[in-house]
Amino acid sequence: MGRAGWFGGLRIVGGMSMPSPRRRGLVGYMLALEVILAVIVVVSTTTVSAFGERNPSSADLAKRLGPFYTAMDGTAHVPAPAPPVAGASTGSYTWDCGRNEEHHLNTANVVVTPKFPGPPHHVHDYVGNLGVQDDSTAESIIGAPTTCRNGDDSTYYWPVVRYVQPGQDGHGGPIQLPVSLTMSYTGSPRGPVLPMPRLLRATEGDAVAYTNGGALARSWWTCSNTLSRQTSKYPVCDPGAEVVRILDFPSCWDGRQVDSPDHRAQMTFPVAGGGCAMGMFAVPHLRITLAYEIPPGQRYQIDAFDGQANSPITDHAFLINLMPDTLMAKVVDCLNQGRVCNDAL
Repeated sequence: MGRAGWFGGLRIVGGMSMPSPRRRGLVGYMLALEVILAVIVVVSTTTVSAFGERNPSSADLAKRLGPFYTAMDGTAHVPAPAPPVAGASTGSYTWDCGRNEEHHLNTANVVVTPKFPGPPHHVHDYVGNLGVQDDSTAESIIGAPTTCRNGDDSTYYWPVVRYVQPGQDGHGGPIQLPVSLTMSYTGSPRGPVLPMPRLLRATEGDAVAYTNGGALARSWWTCSNTLSRQTSKYPVCDPGAEVVRILDFPSCWDGRQVDSPDHRAQMTFPVAGGGCAMGMFAVPHLRITLAYEIPPGQRYQIDAFDGQANSPITDHAFLINLMPDTLMAKVVDCLNQGRVCNDAL
């Protein structure tokens, strides 16, 4: 027989290496640990949809949820913005107004129907000015507290997002607050911007787009892992990705009115190329970006008026500018000087 001995935890027997008892125990432990980790990986990558299926595709879920839902795979890429000309306002300003942790929710629309509540199935989500109630006007909320950390007293509001429970049409379903909300102003690619006047109203989107042809619709949605693509439908996102809702406001002012009979003529969207139409003047461009945690296969929708089928193209939002003049001047300077300013920190 060959000689036997121990070397580095291996027993040498007749020229062959054999693990020691202690080594065999360690190897067994490591193998068991690998098995446990493999099970954890399999479980963590398995998604159970609202339909009880494991790992269904987003496209399959969208088909089952209905015609207002879509997977993001085949949606169009966001067009590249127009290149700025010399003297363009290329800066940005970002600030923090929270995400409505105060649960400031009601049916008021102080732009379209001041002093009157709206229908109970059309609830608005607010950030900024906390004074808006069902009987409010734009003037009555001046001086109210605000959720904005920079002292912005403006009010910003849009329809809530709700889960739709089986057998329900969405009315009265659980309201979902966004898990994140970003407020930002950018400039114009065609020149400098002017400050917004106090009490200026702005309307984004159309609450009755489903029945009036959709010409004024401004509904844009995407997922946190597909930001280069957008859709006008409710997106069905991949597991772990958030549903992202984009509210882009008009940024061309007529230079005279703070409101108009249709609540739109005073503030219009840029024309092709990013500039303003004749007789309109560029002001800061507001974008509000909201993210929601929606489980795969969960039906959700915005609150809408009767007859609008809770269609995503009816998404809309409103602004009443009550930003202090000194703060608005800071915003305009940041944009016109090409600086990046962040009051959200």
